Amino acid sequence: MAGALITSILQASSLIPSLSQTITNGLSLLGTLEAEVLPTFITSQVPPTGFPWGDSTIGNTNPYTNAPCTGVTRSYDLTISRSTIAPDGVAKSAFLINGAFPGPLLSANWGDTFQITVHNNITGPEEGTTLHWHGFLQKGTSFMDGVPAVSQCPIAPGKSYTYTFQADLFGTSWYHSHYSAQYADGAFGPMVVYGPSQLPYDIDIGPVMLSDYYHTNYWEILENRVEAAGLFPPPQSDNNLINGKMNYACDDSSNCTSNAGLAKFQFTSSKTHRLRLINPSSDTVQRFSIDEHTLTVIANDFVPVEPYNTTVVTLGVGQRTDILVTAKSDPTTSVWMRSNASVLCSHPNQPYALAPIYYQNADTTSVPKSAAFPYVETSCANDPLATTVPYMPYTPPSSPAFTQAINISVGINGTGFISWYINGESFRGNYDNPILLLAGTGNTSYPLDPQWSVYNFGTNSSIRLIVNNPIQNGIPVNHPFHLHGHNFWVLADGLGEWDGVITNPSNPQRRDTQLVQGGGYVVLEYMQDNPGVWPFHCHIVWHVSQGLYAQFMENPQGIQNLNFPAESAQTCRDWATFAGHDVVDQIDSGL
Repeated sequence: MAGALITSILQASSLIPSLSQTITNGLSLLGTLEAEVLPTFITSQVPPTGFPWGDSTIGNTNPYTNAPCTGVTRSYDLTISRSTIAPDGVAKSAFLINGAFPGPLLSANWGDTFQITVHNNITGPEEGTTLHWHGFLQKGTSFMDGVPAVSQCPIAPGKSYTYTFQADLFGTSWYHSHYSAQYADGAFGPMVVYGPSQLPYDIDIGPVMLSDYYHTNYWEILENRVEAAGLFPPPQSDNNLINGKMNYACDDSSNCTSNAGLAKFQFTSSKTHRLRLINPSSDTVQRFSIDEHTLTVIANDFVPVEPYNTTVVTLGVGQRTDILVTAKSDPTTSVWMRSNASVLCSHPNQPYALAPIYYQNADTTSVPKSAAFPYVETSCANDPLATTVPYMPYTPPSSPAFTQAINISVGINGTGFISWYINGESFRGNYDNPILLLAGTGNTSYPLDPQWSVYNFGTNSSIRLIVNNPIQNGIPVNHPFHLHGHNFWVLADGLGEWDGVITNPSNPQRRDTQLVQGGGYVVLEYMQDNPGVWPFHCHIVWHVSQGLYAQFMENPQGIQNLNFPAESAQTCRDWATFAGHDVVDQIDSGL
């Protein structure tokens, strides 16, 4: 099917879609030639000279200790609801945010404050929800992290919650529901924090979201996993999308329309363009490229890096990479943008996503004739650590204050449910009793409920995590691990067991999400400078839903000194009222 679909696209006489943008993506303009070109920064409330972030610079300002504060608040209202859309021509009930898939772009300048009110308008059926702001440190605001059973109770149907937090890091990220596997059905959108750049560019194309897509709704997939007789195979994605768009090879189903439409982008000849790559997939490692163009990587996650060139960028789930691309001189050029779902590391039925890039004088209905760069998949790792050097040097401690082994395994639990385990425990959250709120009242020990997977690291200054991911049942399975509330150093990664060698020890790679290969390891380290309860989990939604999650309690006394908002308690009261009359069917971990 996949080969025939791509052949039909490449051999088409034009790229005029059969469906309107409203039918495929609701109110979203991402993936259209009408999409917003982003500014260098938001110009409202900016000093007459200089930048909104003042004297802070990309190489000399440590954002973990000295982030700027502009005093400016950027306010947004987001409503989550269900509606029927057809991103690839297959009609499906999905979650929309403000009527759009993907959800609207949220942006701020470095040092601004986000104030985002989320309204739960989910019906048919009603569900709780939250939104998590991926990669933000949330210093002093851990209760705004948006994780049910951890930092808050879920937002009950018909209720709202306002998240207020600082844009303490700059670059590209995304937001998504952290309630069960809701974001697999579309509950996500991009975020941009404008800040300095180590290289100049002319045009900011904005977010390029690379996501797998399932025609089956997330709840049915979870139910199938609960009832599965064996450990493998995992769910297989039906398609791969760029900014929420791609065609699908329809059969005779009346629920499917061929040639739904591809995402489209515009370049200007001889200009340098910034593209903000985001992987909000449920399962898929993405391989991104642009035919005939070199990609200059300038940031991984929220961390600017020493620029380096490549033709293919690898992104695990949750990861972001900012790239610069200089256009050729011919203004009539058109080429293909491609994102391939890795068949080595993921489970796609249709792995290919295509989007044409048109220069300013190109025919925007024409089919590009460019050829893909060849590449060979040899591993499920990110780019070599020796290649990815942070632009701002930051040296980890000579030795960690505490070291914790994280041993991954999978099995069938006593009820026949497939579960993933960290150190022999599979997480299951309690929506009624968020751990952070309990810790805020002095309850910091949970020996009677190991399913909460709480690691109390106290006041240790730094924590080293040695993540061991052995081959499971004869199959190597990769995991993109994400830590909330911090950027970690990636000290080492590889196959087998760690030999104790650190890559680039004076300035290791930093980021908030890192792939660990099946049959391998990754060694991470972070500073305990942020009191809270911080999730550490695989970002493959099916894995975290099956328990591949732990949470790190940091500085318990500091948690009790946090200024918890009254809204936290009210949200729990609202949730208790809802759950009391409409028993919540929690068939997974809750996350």
